[in-house]
Amino acid sequence: MTIIRNTCSKNLATPLALGLLLLPAILFAQSSDPESVARNNWRSTMKHMPAPHKGCFHATYPNLVWESVACEQESPNARPMHVTPKSDSIQGDAAKVDSAQGGAPEIAGNGNDYVASTRGLINHAEGDFESASVQSESSVGVAAYGNGGILGPNEYSLQINTNANATTAACKGRSGCKVWQQFVYATDYYAKGRAAVFIQYWLLGWGFGCPSTWHAAGADCWKNGNLAIAPNIPATQLGPNDDPYLQLNPVELNAEVTAGGEDSVELLYGTGAYLATGEDSVLDIGTVWNQAEFNVFGDGGGSEAVFNLGANLEVLLFVDTSGAPVTCLGPAYAGTTGDSSDLILGSCAANNSYGYGGSIEFTEAFFATIFR
Repeated sequence: MTIIRNTCSKNLATPLALGLLLLPAILFAQSSDPESVARNNWRSTMKHMPAPHKGCFHATYPNLVWESVACEQESPNARPMHVTPKSDSIQGDAAKVDSAQGGAPEIAGNGNDYVASTRGLINHAEGDFESASVQSESSVGVAAYGNGGILGPNEYSLQINTNANATTAACKGRSGCKVWQQFVYATDYYAKGRAAVFIQYWLLGWGFGCPSTWHAAGADCWKNGNLAIAPNIPATQLGPNDDPYLQLNPVELNAEVTAGGEDSVELLYGTGAYLATGEDSVLDIGTVWNQAEFNVFGDGGGSEAVFNLGANLEVLLFVDTSGAPVTCLGPAYAGTTGDSSDLILGSCAANNSYGYGGSIEFTEAFFATIFR
């Protein structure tokens, strides 16, 4: 793979936050059948259900207990790719808000994207698509990156990416070294027909001689955490086409970090939940995470997700910052992944009415859709 809308942390839930969390389910109950309400409540609960121990897990509605499953190890099916920022605009809060108006249109990925930024620390992020109109998608190779990646129809990745501008103890004092962490769902990543949910770790600018168990990518080092196997999800099911507030989102990616503890990545899809955990001490990302990127991209290797004429998505990214406000940054130079899509980014708006965190919401669409 290439370089938490949690309403409260799994470990820091409060009665008020939980009450706000359940508000959508309450409103949903006023206009839906009991079975739909029960499934919606199950998903809300599983988003905050901590893993009983380290490893990989699966849960199926209506079971509220994580079932331990075998973790798979890293797969060679897609070589990772990180993009070097084209400017210093991702440093701290230096990036300016640019709603992609008045200038050249920005395509999502390959360094360009909207990012949720805060002066506090992020401990949880949730990304989903509040609405979607997708008839087809295919991952294609990009010549500048050697045409790498997992290519073909319905090949894509969902990524929640941290900022890539901070140093922690994981850099061992190496000059110029930065840490970067990705929380990923990738189709066919483990094997054909078997998608994976996993954390990917990066030591950017490490230089010669990566640490044991790490792989070299130029001057960078990377490795995967445990892979939780998940189903391949058709791109047509990335988000609902009707009322996004009252309808259950088919796909949601969640990321959680705990400084000095466990990090996790979780995929929710229909009546299934898939979870993989890892030690925060790998990168100590919990001590420096203050910007988050979420979107759909090509399936690794710098590849591009190409959508049908008329495709459009509404992206929602919530981050729990323990009350620190959130702003929209980007799209120019704010993203960190080298993978991309052919969707043009629209405008971005931030919402800080939650009290325990904030969200950003933006649109993206096939070029011809915007100018038709």
